[in-house]
Amino acid sequence: MGCGVLCLIVGAAVTFYSYNLLSIVLERLELEGNRHLRFRDLARDIIGPRWASFTVAPMQFAVCLGSVIASTLLGGQSLKFIYLIYHPNGTMKLYEFIIVFGIAMLFLSQMPSFHSLRHINLFSLILCLLYSLCAVGGSIHAGHSKLNAEKDYSLTGSSVSKVFGAFNSVAIIATTYGNGILPEIQATLSPPVSGKMFKGLCICYTVVISTFFSVAASGYWAFGNRAAGNIFNNFAPTGEPSLVPNWLLFTGNICVLLQLFAVALVYSQPTFEVLEGKSGDTNHGKFSVRNLIPRLLLRSVYVSVATVIAAMLPFFGDINAVMGAFGYMPLDFVFPLLFYNITFKPSKMIFWINTLIAVIFSILGVLGCIAAIRQISIDANSYKLFANI
Repeated sequence: MGCGVLCLIVGAAVTFYSYNLLSIVLERLELEGNRHLRFRDLARDIIGPRWASFTVAPMQFAVCLGSVIASTLLGGQSLKFIYLIYHPNGTMKLYEFIIVFGIAMLFLSQMPSFHSLRHINLFSLILCLLYSLCAVGGSIHAGHSKLNAEKDYSLTGSSVSKVFGAFNSVAIIATTYGNGILPEIQATLSPPVSGKMFKGLCICYTVVISTFFSVAASGYWAFGNRAAGNIFNNFAPTGEPSLVPNWLLFTGNICVLLQLFAVALVYSQPTFEVLEGKSGDTNHGKFSVRNLIPRLLLRSVYVSVATVIAAMLPFFGDINAVMGAFGYMPLDFVFPLLFYNITFKPSKMIFWINTLIAVIFSILGVLGCIAAIRQISIDANSYKLFANI
């Protein structure tokens, strides 16, 4: 538990620092007359088009697609969980619920692109707080229940498995604080943006720390090394009596489900923008037949591909680890520090601190990627395609 809390603290501190640096870089370039609305455009300006095309662009695409896949998978799991609360002997499979979530996303994805995130952010904040309240309350209740199995806080597995598991966990933690689209978010702020992102980050991290830490600590206290990636699976173990009331299970999963729709929509936008920029015709209106048909087709194909992948490979932890190692680690822990060094040419001490952090997390990203791929290969041997887990 101690190492896990330390990793969460370090992840929070580094990303808070790097996001502030990235926001300062964006503000500086805007004052110079170069306002950037996208991460890839910012990278193209600072490190050049070649490096941006082969690093930031594919990484951000992977993060966005991975987030949509993970949201679709978790959405299907939440729907299945709610279904089993009231139909414990139901025969519907996980992939059917993933498809249901995907169909809902097909309709929601046709909404106009977001010009302001304030309402979505407020909606997500309320859902996050309510979910955390359910998770923490459920963990405390289950931890004191006589039906709960004996707690074991020891690490299991061979030494090799523990080492790979540690790097895999670091990659997953990167997704906890990962964003990958901060320039796109800052672009939604009305000018002047100076200081607004810092205030927003302070509020964001206050909520993140209070919710993530409380859920992690209470869940580990209640279940020890049996704590699942989704703590609600511990509340209602398969084939055993539920440790918490059904209304709490329902409320928590509804919060997750609604928030996943919001997350999937937000992370779909950068890809939609690229696709529609390539297929659209600026000589016609945004909602003209010429532009509307490609928009409908491309958005539908994108959501359908994410849904099929989620149904085929329902391993949420593995998807999270790959996203963290390949996407979030460089985009949120490495590039902001490099961009700041290149843009401001700070003092030697700041320069080397930023460089050291970037090198350390680059190494962790490579090791995390190796550990994530190893875990996927292990799970692939244990589960078949479209597994009902």
